[in-house]
Amino acid sequence: PGLQPFLFGLFLSMYLVTVLGNLLIILATISDSHLHTPMYFFLSNLSFADISFVSTTVPKMLVNIQTQSRVITYAGCITQMCFFLLFAVLDSLLLAVMAYDRFVAICHPLHYATIMTQSQCVMLVAGSWVIACACALLHTLLLAQLSFCADHIIPHYFCDLGALLKLSCSDTSLNQLAIFTAALTAIMLPFLCILVSYGHIGVTILQIPSTKGICKALSTCGSHLSVVTIYYRTIIGLYFLPPSSNTNDKNIIASVIYTAVTPMLNPFIYSLRNKDIKGALRKLLSRSGAVAHACNLSTLGG
Repeated sequence: PGLQPFLFGLFLSMYLVTVLGNLLIILATISDSHLHTPMYFFLSNLSFADISFVSTTVPKMLVNIQTQSRVITYAGCITQMCFFLLFAVLDSLLLAVMAYDRFVAICHPLHYATIMTQSQCVMLVAGSWVIACACALLHTLLLAQLSFCADHIIPHYFCDLGALLKLSCSDTSLNQLAIFTAALTAIMLPFLCILVSYGHIGVTILQIPSTKGICKALSTCGSHLSVVTIYYRTIIGLYFLPPSSNTNDKNIIASVIYTAVTPMLNPFIYSLRNKDIKGALRKLLSRSGAVAHACNLSTLGG
């Protein structure tokens, strides 16, 4: 109980930083015409997914801490799990799409404009949304068929699918099969696509004769690779290692990393290592300051 005020302040700060940081990236991408490219189109969609992803778990956790109540309704739990799966899968697919974009830009630079057209980019994002929605809907419908007749205490800080299945007194074999299939489709397949893309990128970079060209190629991939490493390392360690190797405390800590910490780090990783984003943010903030100054002058004049 003594840690509750500290935890509330910590997670509230993390949530506000996550929302504000990702929102600034979206606004900077929209406002700066130089960032109207496939790379930043995908980045803005990833930022929106991160805002939505963190909003499915952290606000409810903050309410629980503040009110000292751990209760969540059955409908609320199912809804939270549905949106959690939706944006978790969407995050994974968008990271794979961004890796493909970098692969085309570095390995096929002369054909980049013809391959990564606006319609192609929209189709890739729309396809990611369709797959994510289908995955979330499948698990939600299967979970709704289960019965919970004994312990109703979820050993987690949000309605995680694995934790819910452990509480069910129904046969969960079909759910487990769906989890395995979805994990291959939404986690492992995108991860393998990312590895293959960066394998080709690595071979191409080694063939670049100039050091300047190598540095430029690495700078375009470094931010994305950092996010991929943090995100997939945590998820694979949490969901793909044998259950005996993970205690409940370790599971919760790992869940906090990829549900709260990773979305918070994304804006810092992309903005601090990207000159275009930093320049767009400066323009956006200076424009906002000029508007605020003009409003103040207007108010004083009135």
